[in-house]
Amino acid sequence: AEQKYAGNQLAVFIKPVGLSDKEMQQIAHEINYAETTFVLSDKQSDGGYRVRIFTPAEEVPFAGHPTLGTAFVISQLMEKTEADTVKLNLNVGQIPVSIEGTNFWMRQINPSFGQQLSTEIMADVLGLSPKDFDDKFPIEAVSTGLPFYMVPLKNLAAVKKANVNRLKWLKIIAQYPQSAKMMLVFSPETYHANNDLNCRMFGEELGVIEDAATGSANGCLLAWLLKNNYFGKTVLDLRIEQGYEMNRPSLLFHKGKKINDQEFEINIGGQVQLVAEGKWY
Repeated sequence: AEQKYAGNQLAVFIKPVGLSDKEMQQIAHEINYAETTFVLSDKQSDGGYRVRIFTPAEEVPFAGHPTLGTAFVISQLMEKTEADTVKLNLNVGQIPVSIEGTNFWMRQINPSFGQQLSTEIMADVLGLSPKDFDDKFPIEAVSTGLPFYMVPLKNLAAVKKANVNRLKWLKIIAQYPQSAKMMLVFSPETYHANNDLNCRMFGEELGVIEDAATGSANGCLLAWLLKNNYFGKTVLDLRIEQGYEMNRPSLLFHKGKKINDQEFEINIGGQVQLVAEGKWY
């Protein structure tokens, strides 16, 4: 978020005492943001903070904007120092977050690539025509800790028109139960000329019908762009817009590198705004 009341919302609980798994899930459901995080420790011997992430429906091993937002809270409200790195011990492993001025950057784990779907299947799910898809590139599942299907579309009109038919999508998920449940649709046509891609994320199966800014999905997107040579480069530095259809404009930064066919450097960044503090009873 470049300003308050934009970007993606996040609630961060600092060292809650005695909450059970069930109670953390109930709180996340009650708040009903895309994610709620719980910072469960002071800095540990390995230099990280134990953090758990919950959507309104379930706990997830990794999520992007909660990682950046929680690192902001730790650095600004807990540590209150000028440290340039905060490490979060998530269920997926330790994720380092670097601080560069007002920007927070997370280094995501090496991506894995999985199931591919046809344009005909995804067109039926999204209420689009096969002609709306950029068929030079695959619709492919990617994970950097949380899996998403990457869905390349030709233009902004197609992105805006996309609408998930949940019953049809549930059938696809049932066919490939070990693959992704969520998707990111994107196009090279943007609202603002200085941005490189526009995207939308749909994740109703995790309790998020649409997300305003999705760091985990953008990490997958960056990996996909590098793997599939989308921009014709092995090193990328991009600006990605998201959330405009939700009236919560968001800006995410990509910095990545393809080292070889199996190794990638994936860094996703953005700004964080503090909106409110309070107590939960």
